[in-house]
Amino acid sequence: MPRAEMCLSCTMNIVIDDEMRKNVGRIGEGIACQFLVRRGYQVLERNYRRKWGEIDIIAEKGGTVRFVEVKAVTIRGTGDFSREMDRQPEELVHRTKLRKVARTAALYMEEKRDVREYQVDVVGVIMNERTRTARCRLFEQALEENL
Repeated sequence: MPRAEMCLSCTMNIVIDDEMRKNVGRIGEGIACQFLVRRGYQVLERNYRRKWGEIDIIAEKGGTVRFVEVKAVTIRGTGDFSREMDRQPEELVHRTKLRKVARTAALYMEEKRDVREYQVDVVGVIMNERTRTARCRLFEQALEENL
């Protein structure tokens, strides 16, 4: 089964400011949810926030709870995703962020009294402004000393 899948999205003109960054993130999270559902995941919650951290998507598949960090970026070019970026968006998620997600995930599981297995995954989303398409890639167990 391929690790990346194409899905449609709508995008807007790029203006680099804080509000646009947030919009790109929100759109990317919506695309990531669609991508996960197509792969057989059940989305349990989105944007779980506590004072100690935030988790973009909480999903379940095969009895395992998945805490998903989404990293979305936009490009304007020709549609050749591989030639337009030096690094893939999922490579931009730092280890510190993954550790914070893992701590928040442990607290979530404790709060819910959920004893199932869980892990931290990352979905990278590249949205092409010109072609109005997006490419998603899922990286499971993104934290090496996984839960």
